[in-house]
Amino acid sequence: MTHFLMILLALAIAIILHELAHGAVAYWLGDYTARWAGRLSLNPVKHIDKTGSIIVPLVLAVGQILTLGRIAFLYGWAKPVPVNPVNLRIGHYRDARRLMALVALAGPVMNFVLALVGGFAIHAAEALQSLPLLDFLIYFIQINLVLGLFNLIPLPPMDGGRIAVGLLPLPLAIRLAQAEKIGIVAVLLVLFVLPVALGEFGIRFDPFGEAMGLVLPAAERVVLNLTGNGLGIGG
Repeated sequence: MTHFLMILLALAIAIILHELAHGAVAYWLGDYTARWAGRLSLNPVKHIDKTGSIIVPLVLAVGQILTLGRIAFLYGWAKPVPVNPVNLRIGHYRDARRLMALVALAGPVMNFVLALVGGFAIHAAEALQSLPLLDFLIYFIQINLVLGLFNLIPLPPMDGGRIAVGLLPLPLAIRLAQAEKIGIVAVLLVLFVLPVALGEFGIRFDPFGEAMGLVLPAAERVVLNLTGNGLGIGG
């Protein structure tokens, strides 16, 4: 139960600050929509999405318990921060598509920064000889790295998709933006539902899990090295 609460707390911090970063960058670029909507807040309630934060995770959990007898995965999302691209500008420069890419990039960048903060905090945990704090920081680093990397998937409405829309030539950007209507369904189906369903028949199909198995350890090593922890905790 303690570890579950640690994961829940780390996840809440990672998601709230991820969304707050989107709103803050939009605000700095001249769009006050998130501020007027009360979303530049650390209050978790402000970021709860009825469907993505409650209904979808609950339906997935109950459905898996009834069919598989266990919870193999959970998926959900926070309430998207409202941004009006028309208001975005840097001085006299206005390019809604490319400036939206900066707003989108802010979320994953925040998660990577939080992972580094967790890495630096490891030194304090070791000085205090606090194993619970050390456990929490390990979860905190891993959750922020997974969230940051996951959101860089180049398919709208993921942040990576919005970044790609801002960087691609206009014809390709328009086509990719049109995929947003099926983006969440595609991500949920390909990365989560199919691996579990096919796994029940002995078929291995887990592209996201396999990618994370390669990228996440490397990302963790980078964070630990950059924060003076060598190649591992206490290194």
